[in-house]
Amino acid sequence: MQFPPADRTLVCADHTHHFAQTGSGATTVVLIHGSLCDYRYWRWQLNGLSDTFRVIAPSLRGYWPNAFTRADAKFSIAQHARDLRVFISGINAGRPVHLVGHSRGAQVTLELALAAPDLVASLTLADPGFRLAGEAEAPLPHRDMAALLQGDDADAALSGFVDRVNGAGTWRQMTSWFKTMVRDNAATLLSQAQEPQPVVDPAHFADLPFPLLLLGGANSPSRYRTRLDALSLACPQAHRVTIPLAAHGMNLANPRAFNTALSSFVENTEIYTRV
Repeated sequence: MQFPPADRTLVCADHTHHFAQTGSGATTVVLIHGSLCDYRYWRWQLNGLSDTFRVIAPSLRGYWPNAFTRADAKFSIAQHARDLRVFISGINAGRPVHLVGHSRGAQVTLELALAAPDLVASLTLADPGFRLAGEAEAPLPHRDMAALLQGDDADAALSGFVDRVNGAGTWRQMTSWFKTMVRDNAATLLSQAQEPQPVVDPAHFADLPFPLLLLGGANSPSRYRTRLDALSLACPQAHRVTIPLAAHGMNLANPRAFNTALSSFVENTEIYTRV
């Protein structure tokens, strides 16, 4: 597969959506990236899932290839969820899609799914990092790293952020294309450091009108595991899979296991829907 994938655009109101697309067919899977990433993050899913599904990965507002270079109030979970609602309606003629969100992107997809459940055939949350109702607001790494960026220490900011969310030493081991992607999105931390920290109430998961898949990396930091534990408790009908030999960046570290888990879930959802 060509990398980076061919850039496609969809113009909607005040925003031009940039996205990659592979595969074809009636079943559409939409992949939403997290912090410091863009549609290139899904390299092995755009390739590995395209034999079975139409796979679409957009870059959220403010990320590469039109990355914000300074703090912008339009950068928020709520804005990204509104953008995603318009985007899905545009690329899939209003038909529901199988929605996948990783890390910060998990909260974007959740916000969209709660606001427009008719657009969602299933929801997959991979290592969500959102704050749960009843938890005290914790210091976010984005703010410390944004301060480093403003002090012209970009490498320290980026390595510090990546190591914090995935584990010590991760940045040093990352491939050159991943580091290029993160550097392209470095200034988004300036906006992310100032965005509100929305709270998620696990009670909202009890009556979701679509199937839910919870994915976690076997070696992910404990913060992500506690999110998944709370959601599993609130939504016992959810399917949960732990991706072995992987931490937070599970879709890159073990793409075979990630793709297998996601494909199986989507295919079973499609079968259930048709019955």
